[in-house]
Amino acid sequence: MSKIAIIGAGISGLTTGRLLQANAANQVVIYEKQAQAGGLCQCRRIDGSLFHLCGGHVFNSKRQDVLDWFWQHFDRESEFTLARRNSVISMQDGQLVPYPIEDHVYCLGKEVLEQFMRELDLIEQSQSGGQEPENFEQFLRMRFTDTLYRLYFEPYNKKIWRTDLSRVPLSWLEGKLPMPTPEQMRQSNLNHTEEQSFVHSSFYYERQDGSQFLVNRLAQGLDIRYDSPVEQISVHGSQVSVNGENYDKIVYCGNIKDLIGAVHNIPIHDSLRRGVEQLRFHGTTTAFCHLDRNPYSWIYQPSPDHPSHRIICTGNFSETNNAPGTMTGTVEFTDYISEKDIRCALERMSFNPRYITHHFSPCTYPIQDAGTRQLISTLRELLAPHGIYFTGRFADWEYYNMDVAMGAAMDLYHRFSI
Repeated sequence: MSKIAIIGAGISGLTTGRLLQANAANQVVIYEKQAQAGGLCQCRRIDGSLFHLCGGHVFNSKRQDVLDWFWQHFDRESEFTLARRNSVISMQDGQLVPYPIEDHVYCLGKEVLEQFMRELDLIEQSQSGGQEPENFEQFLRMRFTDTLYRLYFEPYNKKIWRTDLSRVPLSWLEGKLPMPTPEQMRQSNLNHTEEQSFVHSSFYYERQDGSQFLVNRLAQGLDIRYDSPVEQISVHGSQVSVNGENYDKIVYCGNIKDLIGAVHNIPIHDSLRRGVEQLRFHGTTTAFCHLDRNPYSWIYQPSPDHPSHRIICTGNFSETNNAPGTMTGTVEFTDYISEKDIRCALERMSFNPRYITHHFSPCTYPIQDAGTRQLISTLRELLAPHGIYFTGRFADWEYYNMDVAMGAAMDLYHRFSI
C-alpha cells in the first residue's frame, strides 16, 4: 500500500484525492489549513442567499476526459442545470454591448465599426506577411484591432492584472480567449450573428448551494485533516514527511511560495528560491449585493469610472441562490478595498447594487512573466525525484478555471503514475 499526503483541499486537492483513492492500494490523507474544504470555491449562505466568496464558479470543459470523470460523481439531470452564458460589457457611457465584443462592434456606432473593419484588413495583411505577436498586448492588438484594444481589452485587463500587458507571455493565453479570424469577426458584425464557441459559452451550475455543493460531494469519503497547516516537509530516504508523519509521496496543491518555505533538507538553489519569492499575484475583494432584476450572467466593466471589473449575477445561475423576493450577485475588485470604498463605488454602478457584505481573498490571480513556466518546470523536476509533486492554480502558477484545475490534476496523476 502507498501512503500519500495531499496538501490543500481546494478543487485540485479534492480531484487528486478522488483519483488516488479510486485505487484501493492507496492510503490518502489530505491536509487543509482552513476549517472547511473548497479553497477559492467556497460559498456561504447570508440571510438565505448564496455568497460565492471568490467569484462565481461554473462548470464545463472542452476536455472529454474531464467531463467523463466529473459526471461519474454527479447526476447531470437532477443536480445541475445547463445555462447559456448571457454576458454584456458595460461601456463608459453606460451602453451595454453583448459579449464577446468583437462580434458586436456594430453596437458601438457606424464610425467605430468602419474603423474596426479597416483595421481587420490591416490585420489580415500582417498575418499573410508572417507577423506574429510576442506578448499579450501585441496579441490583443494584432488579433482584435487597436480600436477594441483601446475601448475594451486594455482598460479591462489592466484593471484585473495591474501590470504591463507587454510583460505577459503568449503561453498564458491558451484556452482563455476566443480566437476568431478576421473574416469571422467581419461576418459576425455584418450579419449580426452570435459566436458561441468561446470558453464557457454554456455551463453547468449546481441547483443547490453552488460550488460548495460540488466541493462537499468531492470531499465525501476522503480523509481530510482540517485546521492543519503544513509547517514542514522533509525527505528521509525513500520517504517524505509532512509535519513529522511519513509518506511515500506527497502532492502539494497550495501556494508554491509556501511550499518553498516548508521544504527542508532538499537543496534548492538561491536563484530558484528568489524566482519563486518574486512571483507576482493579486487578490480579490468580492462585494455581495442585492441587484435589480436583470437577465445577465456576467457584466464586464472596462470603464475607469468604476474600480470594480465585473458584476457576477450569481442570483441568475439558480433561483435557490436568492432569498425569496431578492436578486443577488457579487461585484469583484482586484486586491483589497475597504467597505467604505466599496459602498462609494456601488453608488455609481448600473443595476443598483446594494451592499450586504464583502470578503477579501489575498491570492486569486497569479501573474505570469516570460520565465514563469520555466521556473515552475525547474522546481517540478527538482522535487519529483524526492516524491514531491504539485498541481493547482497557485502551485502551477496558472490562472486555472475549475475544470482546467481538474484536468491538470488528472494530467499529473497519469504523468507520474502517482
